[in-house]
Parts: sequence; structure tokens; C-alpha cells
Amino acid sequence: MGHEGPYLQLRPLGGGREWDANPARVRPAAPAELLSARVAEANARSRTDLGLSDIRGAPQGGRAEDGAR
Repeated sequence: MGHEGPYLQLRPLGGGREWDANPARVRPAAPAELLSARVAEANARSRTDLGLSDIRGAPQGGRAEDGAR
């Protein structure tokens, strides 16, 4: 987080483009918001590790017999 003139420059927890925010309207993230962001990041990282970074949601495909056990 930085600042430009009277505004704070914020960036999403998972990275991305920053935006200007009025400091009077900024608050710390709530515990539930932090947990949600961290779970989303961990899920995205697990898909990347599997080579499935371009697929949304749970990984599918691969071995069909895994679901039959």
C-alpha cells in the first residue's frame, strides 16, 4: 500500500491493479475477509501446481476410476 496525494493506493490481496482510496473510508480487513482471501489464494495455488490454472472450480478429468472408489 502506498499513497499518491491525499489518497491511499490499494491493491487486492491476491494481486492485481491498484486503485486510489479515500483514507477516511479505509478499514482493516475483517477476519472472515482475510480467511476467504487466503482460502481463495490457496485454492488457486493448488490448481496452478496441478497445471490447471486456466480451469475454474474443482479440478475434473484425469483418472475416471478415482470417483468409483
